[in-house]
Amino acid sequence: MKFRELPLEGVFEITPQQHGDPRGMFMEWYRFDRLAEVVGHPLNLAQANLSVSQRGVVRGIHFADVPRGQAKYVTCVRGAVLDVIVDLRVGSPTFGRWEGVRLDDVDRRAVYIPEGMGHGFCALSDDATLSYLCSETYNPTGEHSVHPLDPDLGIDWPADVRLLSARDEAAPSLADALASGLLPDHAACLEFTRSLRVN
Repeated sequence: MKFRELPLEGVFEITPQQHGDPRGMFMEWYRFDRLAEVVGHPLNLAQANLSVSQRGVVRGIHFADVPRGQAKYVTCVRGAVLDVIVDLRVGSPTFGRWEGVRLDDVDRRAVYIPEGMGHGFCALSDDATLSYLCSETYNPTGEHSVHPLDPDLGIDWPADVRLLSARDEAAPSLADALASGLLPDHAACLEFTRSLRVN
């Protein structure tokens, strides 16, 4: 299992080692001890989600209030997606920047997304299936969105046909979310992350 930190602070791409033979394949796609060693604290597993999307569906950009936020460990178990992480932490040196990682059922990579980041994806195949491990349960009053097609974000979505949910279609732009005080604070996110460390 190899960890690579992406240009957004605290975001990691994880590449598992796959062991295959004529019977099939085996791998470890998540190791709490290895992740904790890399990110500096354990991931509290509070909820697991499964999302199935048709080709061209865009979901996101979603984020949660910090504290407590919701860290995610995401992998694609069927098909392929472009997984997108956006730094929404006001005051961060990379505020407003995004990174994309192809997640698929060939390389079987995963991404770790810390609290305060925005997350979304575009399905590159039919029945693209994502599995999420989450640090907190879903809190409808503390979860928000930024419009995934906001030109200020400039995300290079690959889909020709972009299908959005009504919620994502109505999401504010990055500028509107910033002006309304909706976005998480970088310093508060770092302080919360420090509080998760085990002494």
